[in-house]
Amino acid sequence: MDAQEVDKAVLVQTSWSTWDNGYIADAVALYPHRFFGHGLIDPLEKSNAEQARYWVKDRGLAGFRFHPMYYPDRKILTIPENGSLWEEVADLGAVVQFHLRPEDAEQVDTVAPRCPGNIFILDHMGYPDADRTIAQYQPILDLARHPNVFFKLSYVNGRSKLPFPHEDVHAYIQKALDAFGSERMLWGTGYPGHHRAKHNWPSLADELRLIREGLPFLRGDQIENILGTNAARIWNQ
Repeated sequence: MDAQEVDKAVLVQTSWSTWDNGYIADAVALYPHRFFGHGLIDPLEKSNAEQARYWVKDRGLAGFRFHPMYYPDRKILTIPENGSLWEEVADLGAVVQFHLRPEDAEQVDTVAPRCPGNIFILDHMGYPDADRTIAQYQPILDLARHPNVFFKLSYVNGRSKLPFPHEDVHAYIQKALDAFGSERMLWGTGYPGHHRAKHNWPSLADELRLIREGLPFLRGDQIENILGTNAARIWNQ
């Protein structure tokens, strides 16, 4: 972070970890001037509302991440059992991220108006697929009608079949820019640094270079919004 002049970061518990967010919470407690933490909450755990309160109130997390795409046979965000969870999320003012595909968008469409005071973030661009049509991606773009839903411009290389600057994904990014505006777009990466190096994925420097240089349709003020201004506003900096 220091080498790339990244002032602050939101640490997100990785999806292949456990439901124990202790490592993230400890890192935030150790470096509160640098880090914010987002943990995982089991959407099928009966006590998940109480767990949400514990991780925010007792352990200092700022929000959570849910993975509806991992439950293809069940709409885990909207099951009746999770009504109390969303009430708790709203009461906490937590920032919520969603790891989802277009076919999961209807669940976010349902819960977003239930929590108008919360910021909801669509992780990894909602997984556009260069082999599918823009029309099939439209459910992600339609979520822009909710003013509290933001779009994360991240993991671009993972959605592309082309080398930097991944031009086969540019049309999706432009559509998202049109729908959400740069005021509701955030930059992010995917996976921890060691994992990225192991698989020869883009470095932090290259991830930043993509936003600063690789997307020619972005203006300077839009780049500033995506790389930091919006995040500072969301996490009250």
